[in-house]
Amino acid sequence: MSAANKLKNVVPLLDRVLVQRIKAQQQTASGLFIPEKAQEAVNEGVVVAVGKGALNKDGKHIPLQVEAGDRVILPSFGGSPVKVSGEEYLLYRDSELLAKVLEN
Repeated sequence: MSAANKLKNVVPLLDRVLVQRIKAQQQTASGLFIPEKAQEAVNEGVVVAVGKGALNKDGKHIPLQVEAGDRVILPSFGGSPVKVSGEEYLLYRDSELLAKVLEN
């Protein structure tokens, strides 16, 4: 089973969002490699999967503010790490995400 198929088997519940953090830049524009310890942690990620949304008092789902494919700004701390086929993802609640990055 490929990594893409295994990831389809991971479905976040309620208002949870599965995010893959964007990797830090490993090379400068001039081609020099940046040591891993000197790389800046990137606080952006791409939404991979979303749940149906939290339930309101009537039992109806409250839609999430993000959807799969959205770029988002992540908090410095938090998120539950999830490994699928050797790749690391983070699981957040929709309300924990700081912002959605809009593309022009």
